[in-house]
Parts: sequence; C-alpha cells; structure tokens
Amino acid sequence: MDTLSYKTISANDKTVNKEWVIIDAENQILGRLASKAANLLRGKHKPNFTPHVDCGDNVIIINSDKIRLSGNKMDEKEYVRHTGHPGGQRVNSIKEVLNKKPNFVIENAVRGMLPKNKLGNKLFKNLHVYTEAEHPHKAQKPKRINLDKI
Repeated sequence: MDTLSYKTISANDKTVNKEWVIIDAENQILGRLASKAANLLRGKHKPNFTPHVDCGDNVIIINSDKIRLSGNKMDEKEYVRHTGHPGGQRVNSIKEVLNKKPNFVIENAVRGMLPKNKLGNKLFKNLHVYTEAEHPHKAQKPKRINLDKI
C-alpha cells in the first residue's frame, strides 16, 4: 500500500513557541484592534494552533487612550455595572471611562473576544495595555506589528 501519511500536529506547553508583539493603538478602531489582538493572544495565526492550549503570543498594546470608535459609539456607548445593592445599577458613558481608565476599554473589548473558561483567563494574562508609548517589557524584545497588514 503506497499512501501518504500525515500526522496531526497537536501543540502542548513544551512545544509552543511564544513571542512578544507590540501593537500601537493610535488611530485604530477599537473593535478591529480587539479582534486582531484576541487572535494573536489565542494563537490562531500560527500553523500549529491547538484550541485547548495557550499557544498564542504575549501582546503589548501602547497608546490606549488614542483609540477611535466608529459610528456614534463615542456618544451612545455605555458601560453598565451593578453594585449588588437594590437600585445599585450604575451607567458610565465611554467618554467618562476613557478619561478615567483608558486601558479598561481595550481590556474589556479583548476579554469579550476570548473564550469564557479557564483558558480564556490564562490567555488574558498575556495581554498588557499601556496608556503611554513607554512600556516595561523592553527586555523581551517585542516585535512591532502593523495591524493594517494583518
């Protein structure tokens, strides 16, 4: 019998090759930035992607306060939370949240695009968001990625 034999490659913690990448969020649209960052965190761009293993890269996002929102979201989008007490529903507009905690907006968008399980929590720890262009991960020698070419 002369047939080709292909082995299915399944990555594990020992065979995964994790890299550090840096994304500049200046003038990027929030949703597109978050979906591309989630794909990088998950490792879907790699040929040995395995759904149940953390095979993604460590992602650093800089200039988080300079993102854009499409449409009327800057005026209409709201974040709703509840304190746990009766009548404790609190609503903040995205302008207020961007002024107080600009990192939260990107972190929340990316977290929503990751799996809702233990693996998603582990992947989220590989995301680092900073307001300034400076970051403390220079020793890891991150590779700069242009989102327009992905």
